[in-house]
Amino acid sequence: MKIVFMGTPDFAVPCLQALVDSKHEVVGVFTQPDKPKGRGYKMIPPPVKQTAQEYNIPVYQPLSLRKGDDALKSMEVLNILSPDLIVVVAYGQILPVEVLELPKYKCINIHASLLPAYRGAAPMQWCILNGETKTGVTSMLMAEGLDTGDMLIKEELEIGENETISSLHDRLSCLGAEVLIKTIDAIEDKTLSSEKQDDSLSSYAVRITKEMSALDFSEPARVLHNKIRGITGYTILEGKRLKVYSSLVVSDDIPEELENGAIVNTEKFIVKCGDGKGIQFLEIQPEGKKRMPTEAFLRGKKLKYGEKIG
Repeated sequence: MKIVFMGTPDFAVPCLQALVDSKHEVVGVFTQPDKPKGRGYKMIPPPVKQTAQEYNIPVYQPLSLRKGDDALKSMEVLNILSPDLIVVVAYGQILPVEVLELPKYKCINIHASLLPAYRGAAPMQWCILNGETKTGVTSMLMAEGLDTGDMLIKEELEIGENETISSLHDRLSCLGAEVLIKTIDAIEDKTLSSEKQDDSLSSYAVRITKEMSALDFSEPARVLHNKIRGITGYTILEGKRLKVYSSLVVSDDIPEELENGAIVNTEKFIVKCGDGKGIQFLEIQPEGKKRMPTEAFLRGKKLKYGEKIG
């Protein structure tokens, strides 16, 4: 089968790699344009482009598939490539109808949630933010709406109580590759069945913003814990920004007389929360310094008992 792959970030790479390793032919890769990064604003190619170049797969980086000269040129390219199937994984662009209808087997998408739940841009993050205990990957036949197409194959996995977005991202990206190959095999075997999504059960995972990472210690410890492991939290310690990458919820020995946001344990960096429980910071990044285990930070920093942060 001739396949065009459309994807951009690290999450999409295992799917592309699975196609490269399969019996199928990846005839072209569409990905987002290179972006400037770092102090020198050096143009950095997306992870999918880097992988495609390793295998000498032609790469196309249109600004848009829906309007302007780029859209016209992209349709010309796609007609020349004449794929049997287009696979889309975290591409970052909405496909027009003429692209959706072009291949023999249409376009399939690998989405990191158990649809119809968590449609949209940030399903993994919102699963953790909302305290879900399971999630998964769904392959679907693409339609004009956002993640509204008929579902094809679903696979689920458990979310650990203290699992962070980094771990969940990697596990789901690998699961996505497995689901993709199963879906293509079923297309070839003519055993693939589809199921319409129940819109009444749908939810939307909006994009994450920097402001959402602020830790408000009037909230319950579990809410803050989910925020930290889902999108990375931050607070203010002695006037400087402190990022928090991992944490634990602590129930024991939290003094009632101290205010929310007060440091209640200086040896373990535990902070009191709105429900009377504590949140222990396990991995942090002080402003202007590298990410580090909290115990390493505390070797060079003495906290003050009862001091409020945030």
